[in-house]
Amino acid sequence: METVLITGGAGSLGGGLVKSILERDVKAIRIFDNSEYSQWQLGYNYKDERLRFLIGDVRDRDRLYRAMNGVDTVIHCAALKHVPLCEYNPIEAVETNVNGSINVIDTAIDNGVEKVIAISSDKAVHPINIYGATKLVMEKLFTQANVYGETKFSCIRFGNFQGSKGSLVQIIEKQLEAGEEITITNRDMTRFWISITNASEFTVECLDVMKGGEIFVPKMSESYVEDVIHTLAPDAKYKIIGKRPGEKLHELLFAEGENPIDKGDYFVIDNR
Repeated sequence: METVLITGGAGSLGGGLVKSILERDVKAIRIFDNSEYSQWQLGYNYKDERLRFLIGDVRDRDRLYRAMNGVDTVIHCAALKHVPLCEYNPIEAVETNVNGSINVIDTAIDNGVEKVIAISSDKAVHPINIYGATKLVMEKLFTQANVYGETKFSCIRFGNFQGSKGSLVQIIEKQLEAGEEITITNRDMTRFWISITNASEFTVECLDVMKGGEIFVPKMSESYVEDVIHTLAPDAKYKIIGKRPGEKLHELLFAEGENPIDKGDYFVIDNR
């Protein structure tokens, strides 16, 4: 049995990962997160003696170092994720997404962690916003970190999570509850989508096969944002508000020069 630490473990993906990992032969899951309320919610939903709730922030290297002691596997989910908020708070995005990731790498190596996998985004591909830029840097840091020792580092590049906190689905639900018009940025905007359940299971599968240095990319459905809105609220009125700061019309899964290998249900970019 092993001990797993999940940074940002009380977030949307963290909750899905807890469910998936608890079904395995695991000794303990350490939930490392700076939100006390989200930690409490997760503990209420999953009353399991294998869960350990650690209040902390990836910006705090000393706290992270102590949390990593005795850990076998780390899943690095902690990040500032909302594009407009990161655009308005670029230094904070760098502090969490870049410097926080450096702390994860350093403390994992120092504690002899076996495997570390980081959650990235399709917005890291030819980024035009600070969030995507920080995720691109994170990918580079993680794939390069394999040169330092025995700890293996890899990444997973996801699209949008369906129903995550602050996601399009939540926004539509809140607008419907308030009796407001549904807002849509652009009729032609598309996004890649994956459910929290599928993303969680894919992450665990990648942990089983990773050798260090890879970027895993699951095959995801791509759809127009307008079609998603019509599916969730077919009779609702909506208005066009235009792209928000830092938004692309279309996202990409691969950058120029990357050579993804088709593995059936997913692609892998091997940087070893």
